[in-house]
Amino acid sequence: MHLIWENLIKNLIKLWTGDYKDMDEGAEEYRFEKSIWQAIGEATFKSGSTIPSAYGTRVPNLAGDGTHKPYLSAEMLSFWALYLGPVLLKNRFTKPRYYMHFIRLVRLLNICLQFEISSNDLDELRNGFISWVKDYERLYYQYNPERLPACPLTVHALLHIAPSIEASGPVWCYWAFPMERYCGTIQPAIRSRRFPFASLARHVIEDARLTQIKLFYDVVQELSLSPPRLLPITGSFTHPSYPSCQLLPPKGPERPGMSTLTLLIGALVTCFSNPGIGLIVTPGIVKQCLYTADVSIWGKVRRIDSEEEDTMRGAGLGTIQEDSRDASFVRYELLVDQLASQISANPDFEPETCFGQLQHIYLICFNKPYPELGLYQSSTTIIMASIKKCNLTNESIPGLDIHFYSRMGATDVIDIRSVQCVVGRVPYGQNGWAIIDRSGTLARAEFLGGNNDEDIDNEDI
Repeated sequence: MHLIWENLIKNLIKLWTGDYKDMDEGAEEYRFEKSIWQAIGEATFKSGSTIPSAYGTRVPNLAGDGTHKPYLSAEMLSFWALYLGPVLLKNRFTKPRYYMHFIRLVRLLNICLQFEISSNDLDELRNGFISWVKDYERLYYQYNPERLPACPLTVHALLHIAPSIEASGPVWCYWAFPMERYCGTIQPAIRSRRFPFASLARHVIEDARLTQIKLFYDVVQELSLSPPRLLPITGSFTHPSYPSCQLLPPKGPERPGMSTLTLLIGALVTCFSNPGIGLIVTPGIVKQCLYTADVSIWGKVRRIDSEEEDTMRGAGLGTIQEDSRDASFVRYELLVDQLASQISANPDFEPETCFGQLQHIYLICFNKPYPELGLYQSSTTIIMASIKKCNLTNESIPGLDIHFYSRMGATDVIDIRSVQCVVGRVPYGQNGWAIIDRSGTLARAEFLGGNNDEDIDNEDI
């Protein structure tokens, strides 16, 4: 944390803005014009409105207001460097090599923050940091002894990251931030000034014992010594068929009209039809069944199967406050038939990651059997989501999972379990947007199928 966010990134920003130890550019041209840096700072601040609060605190205007510099915490600097910087600095430098040098650093930092690091990743880190430091010396130090202040010890320390990971594991196991927080949690356990370490040891042992009891007897909630982080919300809805999500108010006051459910009806036709067993469902059959079913529209859904507990908001229901942060854009996973244009070909389903704006959340409760739909249970609950898809462009940033779009496409109506997480957006260019996703590879859908394509179903982790 201190090596990268509190030193390296801050120093790079100071170099780009001409605020680094009274040094000039030398033989290079990496500085921003004041107007350009002001525009980058303003765009950084404005992007807070289109980035969900689950992503952390808003990042202020890096350029300040002209009278004083903004306060930048390590969290702010890390979020800016990993997500906002790659977008907002694109095409801003006078020469592309400075930008690509920064992007290579972001790529290496993303690998450092992975939950697991393979031997190939370790080799990439070792060789990547060596190459990055050499290029840093060429671009900023320029092999000029008078510019030696451009090479602080923190730049050299980058060369030791890969050996440290090889010896001690991924950096999240021992970096300063969680260690400092852990020290803060055990500090109140010191009850004796004469024997402080005995107090700490007893606290650690008792905490470990309590943790083992919680896990062994499955009483985590019952023995929790702290209040729940998120209290139950009045009017929320959960169902055993959807253990990963919870519907939250607002809820539509009236049953939606059948004329507004055309896309939902089409999606349910695909959902219930099963040619393999001779079950052919038509829109008329679905519409007839919906007349007797309970159908309602909800405004929010929360993922409750992870610590992040992302809350996603439907854009089509409820009012949005002026100072709110947009949490309506999501990432979702689909199985797409690659041979859909060939009528006679057998389906060839491949997973596809999509992004879009969540419009509505439909709760459908079938309170009796519907054999015409293949539903033979006394009650069946289905939760669907309508999402207006983002038409992604071919533009990308090498080595980073950042996508771009400028137009919205068709509306997909899918099972709510296919919606994986909330994503943020950063304005890019005139009418474009960049999509940033913090979830990483651990929050990807797993598609489990049977022996034939008709049995394919999707499950989320």
